[in-house]
Amino acid sequence: MKRIVLFVMLVVAFVLAACGPAAATAPEVCNTELGCAVINKDQTVKIGFAGPMTGDYSQFGVDMSNAMKLAVADLGDVQGWKVEMAIEDDGGGAEGGAAVANKLVSDPTFVAMAGHAFSGATAAAMPIYEKAGIPMMSPSATNPDLTAQGSAVFNRNAFTDAEQGKGAATYLYETLGIKKLAFIHDGTDYGQGLAKVVEETFVSLGGESVAFEAITPGESDYSAPLAAVAAAEPEAIYFGGYNAEASVLVNQMEQAGLSGVIFFGGDGIYGKDFLAKVGDKGEGVYAATLVPPGTDAILAFNEAYLAAYGTEAGVLSAYTWNSYDAVGALIQAINSVAIVEGDTLYIPRAALVEAVRSMNGYQGIAGVISCQENGECNASGPVFYIVEGGEWIPAE
Repeated sequence: MKRIVLFVMLVVAFVLAACGPAAATAPEVCNTELGCAVINKDQTVKIGFAGPMTGDYSQFGVDMSNAMKLAVADLGDVQGWKVEMAIEDDGGGAEGGAAVANKLVSDPTFVAMAGHAFSGATAAAMPIYEKAGIPMMSPSATNPDLTAQGSAVFNRNAFTDAEQGKGAATYLYETLGIKKLAFIHDGTDYGQGLAKVVEETFVSLGGESVAFEAITPGESDYSAPLAAVAAAEPEAIYFGGYNAEASVLVNQMEQAGLSGVIFFGGDGIYGKDFLAKVGDKGEGVYAATLVPPGTDAILAFNEAYLAAYGTEAGVLSAYTWNSYDAVGALIQAINSVAIVEGDTLYIPRAALVEAVRSMNGYQGIAGVISCQENGECNASGPVFYIVEGGEWIPAE
């Protein structure tokens, strides 16, 4: 009997020695419906990003993910564990957004989402992250409806289309003195929704909406919708969409009889890629953007981006700086709730969702991130730029 007892004791001692600190009991905070992400010493903490990485809008996904990788290089430590970006191509659409979300939530080391990039993909992915307890911080999904659905996990550090739309309408009517405005949009959640906000605000100010035309993204000839707009004799055109289509429209305005008509776009057209496509025809074009002023932090980031990728920050999209900040803010939130037990990192999912939503005063390179109860975390707003001398400069 003594031999049996001794044998059992030796077995127990062996098991305890083998398991060591890693076998520590999970913290009490993990005893919730959402539980904890449990990350071993040889694993990384994953933050996701999803956007169009291929196709006509790939410049957005490439630019944003580049900035996020720089954020991880600068800030990517959670109590001794490395942070890794899990970058996925969702094509910018709803189907891709849902597919990527389902893929990412199946990884137990995936804890937060810096995205999605486009509003349609974001809307489709949100319920999946909601169920899994994955907080989001999108640098660019600006459709106003996204924060009107009562989601506990969706947040953004971009200004909304409602904010930029109202600002653009006011600028057009009051500053530029436009009274007859035509609208063209690309039919997307972003483009059509933004154009509608501008139209409603513009009309409420006393302006006249003379046309509201849709185009099909990806085409090379928009002469028909431009002809319909020209027949309405507008003083300016507001475009809701992205720079690929905006450049085609601007290049074809003159032949459509729209010379001298102001072209005004949303933040989706801002960037040096647009300038390269339109050349001299881009002179006088307006766009909204969230490009921040040239602070020391911004200048240092710009140098790092150029050195890393051989391209200037802001060439591919206007979301470069916000993308860096989205990841930085999420890393801070993760650090605030993470618990180390032995060789294991525990990240309570419910606590992390709350930490992101209650974020207050995070100092990013593009500004301060403070989240409201609905997930709106951008305290600034749109800045309007105009093309002069082949460059974007702040408009008066």
